[in-house]
Amino acid sequence: MKDRKRDNDQQKQAENDDPVYNFWQDHSEKFLKMALRVDYRERIAYPDAHGKRTGDCGDTVEFFLMFEHNRIKTITFDVHGCINTNACANAVVELTRGKSLDEAWKMKPEDIAFFLESLPPDHRHCAELAAGAFYLALANYRELKKNPWKKMYFAR
Repeated sequence: MKDRKRDNDQQKQAENDDPVYNFWQDHSEKFLKMALRVDYRERIAYPDAHGKRTGDCGDTVEFFLMFEHNRIKTITFDVHGCINTNACANAVVELTRGKSLDEAWKMKPEDIAFFLESLPPDHRHCAELAAGAFYLALANYRELKKNPWKKMYFAR
């Protein structure tokens, strides 16, 4: 019975000439890897820098950075949102880990989308959200370098 219903649904789909969306086939391997990756999801209690942003869609991205010799040694994040936002946050980690502060500032939302290869156009805002949260973390690091006494007030 289920097979007959599925066949009817497929036939109706073909008759309507609508493309069938297949998550696994419609995305690049890199996108899928980044979308499902969870090993960078971690909250650091006392980071050198922190940035958090919530988008209009309701998704939230938080980055936690640790620096060594003025380079990003550790970068982790916490995400409350869709799989596209998770993919974008992971892409930020891959694109910026090991970079200097000045090099990290050069990363743009377009770089995130290009890195993922198949971020849906209607989810480009996820790349902007991840980049925005990351920029806030970089700005926080600059501020704390100028005024190190403020770090104790930002402990998580």
